[in-house]
Amino acid sequence: MSSVASFFVSRVDTAVDAAISEAVNAGNKTLGSLLGKTAISNARVAYQEFGRSFGEDRFVALMEEGALVQRPLWASTSTKNPALSDVLYVEALIGPDTVNTLPDATLAAFLDHGTAQQTLDADIEDATDTLFALKAAGIKMDDITAKLLEDGLKSFADSYDEVVENVDSKRASLVRG
Repeated sequence: MSSVASFFVSRVDTAVDAAISEAVNAGNKTLGSLLGKTAISNARVAYQEFGRSFGEDRFVALMEEGALVQRPLWASTSTKNPALSDVLYVEALIGPDTVNTLPDATLAAFLDHGTAQQTLDADIEDATDTLFALKAAGIKMDDITAKLLEDGLKSFADSYDEVVENVDSKRASLVRG
């Protein structure tokens, strides 16, 4: 059985950029250079760990028995910040063994003016430097991503409940005739 691990992208930049902007407004002007960089850095570091984990002897032995790699799925890859390229996340996260979900508008933009080349494993040092700079500035990625996870789970649960409610309602109306 194949599976993916969903990894939300633009939501990370939206949340972290808000914290960066607060720090910049409070006087830490150097952090401004990190605006719009966190999500890609976070994804690249995660992809590096993905490669390490699934490349270990233990998993290679499992693959020989038929196990499949759980691939990262880049979700929320439309750019929310209009100051950034509309294909920023798509172009930056192209690599083997990954899946990318694209809204129609982002797909159209990529087909129109995007560049398809492997980029995901590029600039790993810059990615780790970005995450370390955030930590040094007191921006707590663990807290931000935990909140994003909590909000995301609630949103998905609410959507699921709404679907179940709609199905139940439709079923009840059909039973009544």
